[in-house]
Amino acid sequence: MDKAEQLHQRLAILAKGFRARLDNELPALDKQMRELPESWPAAADSLQRTRDQLHKLAGAAGTFGYPALGSKAHELEYQVRDLIEQQQCDNAARQALIEGVIELAQLRHSATTESPTAPAEPASEYVDRPRVIYVFEQDDQFAKRLRHTLESFGYQVILHSTLDELQQVLTTDKADALIFDLSGGAQSTELLENLQRLQDQRHKPLPLILISDREDFTFQLSAVRAGAQGLFPTPVDLTALENQLERCFNNLHSEPFRILLVDDDETLAQRYQAVLNSAAMRVEIVSDPRILLERMDAFLPDVILMDINMPNYSGPELAQMIRLNDSWLRVPVVYLSAETDATRQKDALFKAGDDFITKPISDNALINAVYSRAQRARLLSQALARDSLTGLLKHADIKEQIEIELERACRTRRPVSIAMIDIDHFKSVNDQYGHAVGDNVIRALANLLRQRLRKIDRLGRYGGEEFVAVLPDCHAEDAKRILDEIRVAFNELQFSASNGLFHCSFSAGVSACQAPLWETSGQLASADARLYLAKSQGRNCIVSTADTTQV
Repeated sequence: MDKAEQLHQRLAILAKGFRARLDNELPALDKQMRELPESWPAAADSLQRTRDQLHKLAGAAGTFGYPALGSKAHELEYQVRDLIEQQQCDNAARQALIEGVIELAQLRHSATTESPTAPAEPASEYVDRPRVIYVFEQDDQFAKRLRHTLESFGYQVILHSTLDELQQVLTTDKADALIFDLSGGAQSTELLENLQRLQDQRHKPLPLILISDREDFTFQLSAVRAGAQGLFPTPVDLTALENQLERCFNNLHSEPFRILLVDDDETLAQRYQAVLNSAAMRVEIVSDPRILLERMDAFLPDVILMDINMPNYSGPELAQMIRLNDSWLRVPVVYLSAETDATRQKDALFKAGDDFITKPISDNALINAVYSRAQRARLLSQALARDSLTGLLKHADIKEQIEIELERACRTRRPVSIAMIDIDHFKSVNDQYGHAVGDNVIRALANLLRQRLRKIDRLGRYGGEEFVAVLPDCHAEDAKRILDEIRVAFNELQFSASNGLFHCSFSAGVSACQAPLWETSGQLASADARLYLAKSQGRNCIVSTADTTQV
């Protein structure tokens, strides 16, 4: 069963459950209205429960195929709200509500017009495998250099030297990106047009990086139309090319967006969860607001979808609670509610909200609204928490990650290693080749670390040419072995400058919180001391707690 069939089956089960819910709730609502006291305040509690029930029906009915029932429930909700605000409930009002509930029961048996199911294709793709790069290159020597460099960064490279060969495989979905060398060719514009046609035949166009000795406007326009996201002149700076390739894949999408859905209507929340899951988003539901903050700390959401009206709590109140913690200022709160009154919507937004989505909402509209919000939120989070040159965590944020992982290691008795990494003789790189080239070296090491380490590992730029890596569930011996493999790969990278090619190296110190001591204090200082020892031993090496007992 494919994903589309699974989603369709899941939504059908939820729709059946909603119909059963209507068959239970509507008779109970009718009984509740007929037994409604005719005096105030005796009717107050019953009217409040009725308003909450009608609000839930108004938000969910349209989504499950009963738009007329949802509209009528919304109309009755406003009638009940007016009675509560006026603190009155006479016989005429009571009879009007009874007639309205009878109409709801009649609409239950009307034809359903359920929202079309969401598309099977996810809005974003999570890739947890080596990226496959197709390369069209007729210069054998340069092709080998390019392949070696990209494989050092963890990519899988497939070389093609003829157009016929490339065209045969380009329509498949195996590739993640294409690097195409047009330099020295008189037919570059024609080749770009062919590339554009091939891209149009694919289900999803490939990120395209071009190498060319042309830079004129006409050529660049053709390159963009063919899907180019990078254009490099010859001779090619391979580290800069890899950096562009990294940006093409965009680490913002390296893991699914995390959506926290706060709604007391569990049936509707489960439908939203199924729809957003089908679009490659992770969704957790909080139906009890009392555990909201606890779930936020554990789940770390990118976006919070919040119903406005819930029994005993309001969405704006919960949003204001969230905003009391500075750590959650970056996370947008999007109200998802059947509330249509513009004044009430505005008041809710003024109280810590960021956006408003009105129920009912189609599956596609829900995906698009949540995806765009999550994407902007993660962009903002990265801008605030990540170093602009490398995209790694900033000094304060990586130190916070160290504390979190050390605390977790001590609690779970699973090891964690801390590594301090420093580029050797970096000042001489800046002095000899210039700061722009030095920045390329820093970016190259950042990308190499990111490619070679695991998704669960945390990386930060500690300052200048110095980095910190946090490796959960990793002993010091394993951390040293992994970093030594990365060190060898970094040694082999070839950097280019106006006055020639050169290589760089790095040194690292590793400490670990592991059995038998489970010592959490001083681990960063210990890693730094071992980095100093690595430099004193001649640089271009790794020193860890596996090598020394005292430093």
